[in-house]
Amino acid sequence: MARIRDMWQTWSTQRAGRGSLAEVLLDDFPGVALLTDAYGVVLRVNPGCERYCGSPAKALIGRRITSLDVDPLHGDISHALAHCVARRRPWQGVLLCRRADGRLIHQDAVFQPLASGSSEPLRLLVTLHDVTELRQRALHDHTLLERLQGTLSRLPGVVFQLRQDARGRLDFLYFSDGLRALAGLSAGAVMDRADALLERVQGEDREALVTSLAQSAVSLQPWELEFRLDTPEGPRWLEGRASPTRRGDGITLWDGLLLCITSRKQEEQRTQRLVSTDMLTGVLNRRAFFDAGEAVRARAARQGRSVPLAMLDLDHFKRINDAHGHAVGDLTLQAFATTCRDCLRPYDLLARLGGEEFVVMLVDTLPEDAWSVLDRLRAEVEAIEIEIADTTLRITVSLGLAVLPPEGSLDLALSQADQALYRAKHEGRNRLAGPTDVPGVREGEQQ
Repeated sequence: MARIRDMWQTWSTQRAGRGSLAEVLLDDFPGVALLTDAYGVVLRVNPGCERYCGSPAKALIGRRITSLDVDPLHGDISHALAHCVARRRPWQGVLLCRRADGRLIHQDAVFQPLASGSSEPLRLLVTLHDVTELRQRALHDHTLLERLQGTLSRLPGVVFQLRQDARGRLDFLYFSDGLRALAGLSAGAVMDRADALLERVQGEDREALVTSLAQSAVSLQPWELEFRLDTPEGPRWLEGRASPTRRGDGITLWDGLLLCITSRKQEEQRTQRLVSTDMLTGVLNRRAFFDAGEAVRARAARQGRSVPLAMLDLDHFKRINDAHGHAVGDLTLQAFATTCRDCLRPYDLLARLGGEEFVVMLVDTLPEDAWSVLDRLRAEVEAIEIEIADTTLRITVSLGLAVLPPEGSLDLALSQADQALYRAKHEGRNRLAGPTDVPGVREGEQQ
């Protein structure tokens, strides 16, 4: 207690030596502090004002405060003074002032009306603090920010920052201006509600998006994904790339870029169609059939289902080429392929393996139903009429049916179908031959 009492006495003595607290504050104020009347005439000014405005304190007393303004008659100080006097409320803002040496400076100003009795004249306390350097730095930063925003808006993509909190909730902290052109959404709408964008990601692609982000959050490895987004102009392909960082509070941030790759994907799809399509008939080629067939086989195996497939061969095709020429032979193959596609569902596989030999894989069809589907196809082919010169050409097809079991081999099933096709040819052509284990069907039976 004695120590506290001694400290208090020391402080009191020092304060008494320097005057009142108000005087201490006025003496040490780091700027200009003035007391004015309601007309802006300076009544008192802090001793250190010359350092901040260039004019000695004595030179300011008795002058109007508007003399500090760039435009003493119609400048901002006149408006601030009038506002404060008329409303009896404080005014605060940045003013452009002129020092005594002519240099222009920006001052952060506060005009504060002082409480007084009804019979006492209004007094104003005005403080000015030089913020020229701060303003210059702010303008410099603003210029840099505008330049950066302009650069980002011209990028062939959209820059973003995505945040995932400790509970796994996603929200966007930033999106550059290109988002509207890319997705038809404003950056503000997506930053307010992340699902405004995420809900437009197409079904299975959204699952891949969520999964890939979760993996990136755990491993802190770069995130990369191609996905489809529904926009007012239709679906678009986007490519997303981002680098994750983990903060100490458990929040994960991704800084990344979204690019529109629709044109590239369309070109890839066109190229894939060219690579996977038989150029003459427009059906799958041999390579594409084995790729797609393996995918069908794998899916059926997971579901424990068998898949029927058949080999098809046009009867006496060599005679057509020899008698009418290869151009008619090509026309015949095209008519045959068109008829097969019309008889099958869009998701069934139809491919040309070579020459006049084709293969069909019936997706999601029970083995016992395959016979009627294929025999109807055989009958439709028999009804084809190809007009050449003064002759009508008719064709027939032989088919060999096999069943690919859940754990079976595609190559083995094709071999069995080929053997069944041989039997159909041997038994007279224009018929369907199949395995003996298809319910209700006898080997070599034609329906």
